[in-house]
Amino acid sequence: MQLELTQSDRLIRDLAREFAEGELAPCADDLDRKKRFPADLVARMGELGFMGITIPEDLGGGGGGCLTEALVVEEISRACAATAAIIAAHSSLVCEPLLDHGTPKQKKELLPPLARGERIGCFALTEPGSGSDAAALKTTARRDGDGWTLKGTKRFITNGAEADVCVLIASTDQTKAHKGLCAFLVEKDNFEVARVEEKMGLNASSCAELIFDCRIPDDCILGEEGGGFRIAMEALDGGRVTVGAQSVGIARAALEESIAYSRERETFGRPIAKHQAIQYMIAEMATEIDAARLMTHRAAVLKDQGKPFGREAAMAKLYASEVAVRSTNRNVQIHGGYGYVREFPAERHYRDAKITEIYEGTSEIQKLVIARSLIQ
Repeated sequence: MQLELTQSDRLIRDLAREFAEGELAPCADDLDRKKRFPADLVARMGELGFMGITIPEDLGGGGGGCLTEALVVEEISRACAATAAIIAAHSSLVCEPLLDHGTPKQKKELLPPLARGERIGCFALTEPGSGSDAAALKTTARRDGDGWTLKGTKRFITNGAEADVCVLIASTDQTKAHKGLCAFLVEKDNFEVARVEEKMGLNASSCAELIFDCRIPDDCILGEEGGGFRIAMEALDGGRVTVGAQSVGIARAALEESIAYSRERETFGRPIAKHQAIQYMIAEMATEIDAARLMTHRAAVLKDQGKPFGREAAMAKLYASEVAVRSTNRNVQIHGGYGYVREFPAERHYRDAKITEIYEGTSEIQKLVIARSLIQ
C-alpha cells in the first residue's frame, strides 16, 4: 500500500490541523461543558470544504476521497471529537448515500447546501428496540396514493436535533425483514425532535430521539424500493472508516498530552517521563496508534479504489476504537489525580472515546462481520 500522501491530501490535512488547533481546540472544553452545538464552527468548516469533502466539485464539494476524509476527521478529533462526530455523520452517512443512490434532481437540490454546511444531515436507523439487529426495526412506510405515510420512532440519532434533512430507513413490508426496508429523504418539517439525550461524552454533538408521523411524496425515496438495507450497510461500512479516523484522533490527543505532561510533572526529584512505567505506557500508545492509523488508511484507500473494503473497515473500526479507549485510560493514569478533574482535557477524551466502541456497529458486531467474511 502506498504510505506517502499526495500533495493535495497533505495540504488538506494541514488545513484541517491549522483549523483544529487555532479555532476549535481553544473552545472544545467550553463546548463540552455547555453541551453547545458549534453552529459557528460548522459554518466555518463548510467554508473550508470539510462538510462535503467527498462530494464532487461540480456539486459544491471538495472532490476528495475517503482517505482525504479520514485525514480531516483525525485532525478535527484531535481537538474535539464531538465536532468530528458531526462531520462524520453528516458526510459518510448522509452525503455519500445521497451521492451514490440519489436521483440527479435529489443530488442537485440537496448536495450543494449539504456540502457547504448550510444544511445538516442525519441518518436514522437505530430505534428504541433495535440497534445491531437493523432488520428488526418497526418504523413503517406505507403507500398512500402518490406518496408514502411514515410512522415510527428513531433513537440515538447523531445531529438529530439540528438536522435539516434525514436519511430514514423504514420498512415497507415487515414480513420481508431486511428485504422490505427502504431509504427515504425526509425534510425536518416532517419529523419531531422528541428528546435530546444526556450523554457521557461528545456533548457538543446532539443525540436525539426523532418521531415520524407524516406523509411524503414518492420522489423522496432514496434508491430503489427494497434497497434500504443495502444502502444502510454501505453507509455503515464507510462510516466505520471515519470512526476509525475519529478514534485515532482521540488517541493521538491522549498520547500528545501524556508526553507533554510527563515532561513537566516531577516525582522523586525528576520528570515522570524518566520513569520506565510511564515510558512503557507511552511506547504502547504510540505503537497502537500508528497501527490503527495504518488500518484505517488501508480501508479508506480500498474504498477509494472501488475495491471491497467492508472487512478492512470493520477491522479498522474495531481496533482503532479499542486503541482510543486504552490510550485515553493511560492518559488519565499518567495525569494521576489531575486526569480525573476537568482542569485537564484528559477526562473529556476518556469520556469521548467510549462511544467509538458502540456506534456504527458495536465491537461485537465488527467481530461478527470480520469472522463471517473469513469463514464464508
